[in-house]
Amino acid sequence: MPMKSIAETFGRKYGDKVDVISSSFFRESGDLHLKKYEQMISRQVRIYNRFPAIGYLATFLCEASGSVLASFGSMRLIAPVAYRRGVKRMEEIAPDAVFSTHWVTNYYANHLKRKPLTVMYCPDAQLNKLFSYPSDLAMISMPDGYRKALKRKRFTADNLKFVPFLIRNEAFSVSPDKRAARAALGLPEENFTVLLVEGGYGIGKMEAVCKRLAKEHLPMTVIPVCGKNEALYRRFLALKTTEEITFRPYAFTEDMFRLEAAADLFCGKSGNILAEATFFGNPSIVTNCTSLIERHIADHYIRTVGCAMKVLSPRKTVERIKAFASDPSALAPYREAANAWRGHFGSEQAADELWKKLTETFPELCREDAAAAADREDPESLELQDAL
Repeated sequence: MPMKSIAETFGRKYGDKVDVISSSFFRESGDLHLKKYEQMISRQVRIYNRFPAIGYLATFLCEASGSVLASFGSMRLIAPVAYRRGVKRMEEIAPDAVFSTHWVTNYYANHLKRKPLTVMYCPDAQLNKLFSYPSDLAMISMPDGYRKALKRKRFTADNLKFVPFLIRNEAFSVSPDKRAARAALGLPEENFTVLLVEGGYGIGKMEAVCKRLAKEHLPMTVIPVCGKNEALYRRFLALKTTEEITFRPYAFTEDMFRLEAAADLFCGKSGNILAEATFFGNPSIVTNCTSLIERHIADHYIRTVGCAMKVLSPRKTVERIKAFASDPSALAPYREAANAWRGHFGSEQAADELWKKLTETFPELCREDAAAAADREDPESLELQDAL
């Protein structure tokens, strides 16, 4: 999500001055070791979702071991062949600069013989030790994480920038009109609408929450998004509900922004999906945190933004949803807080910070830009300037 945003914006603003390559790094070369490493990372996320204690332990050990040791273990100890293939692939691309939204590619770039300029964006609430591995410039979008990072010796106001969250650019073109969004999706326009998501794999408390909601007798639209969890999606298709409940499950979908626009309330696992809910002014109920990283993200939206609440019990979650469906005005403070945070989204500033760093590192870009601007000058205008 953040990579697509920055690639589009930077390409639009500065693509005429530099070659911009968007890399699907683990897949594009066809290297099986890189594909397997990506799959291993995805598998770890699914394990954390099923067994949060493992997620907390893994992220605690990462923090305790420090940036260098944590990166070495995650990259070279667990999958040494994938590490070598990753460095080789990065050498084949031969970049002058690498912008990463994940710590893996930043690590590869830092281990090239001819090291490129490295810029890393952290989409999480705090710079964990893997995102703290050396880069020439780091960016983060959440103020508490920015302030905490500046307390470390490694970061200063020069090599760490506070920028808006890199939400996908399509979000800005989706109307926030809830009635129109519901009509376009074929949903009841008057119903209180709840959107439920458990990350990309549909593993968490969503099924338990939905089974309870299916038995309720309130006019309500319930939209669970199962992602890549096909088995869960099939179970939801067979789920029987009361007449009052409109139940519309989705598998993996490209319509997330329209679904967010249609919803009154988001409900699900902590993660950067909370950013999308907040962008569309939706309050959030956080039902699960599967690691220290997700706990910090939840804390950001609960404490700093003020648009979310944490309810870990499926029974209590349903009670809270029912209370809001019966009295939607109770959501007003959370909605106002979410709307007040809307200015903290977009990739324009990050693109400008990247360009600034590029021109500092490669001064010839400024000279080339100035020369191109001079070539574009109107000759009559130049003559007038000389006369003046």
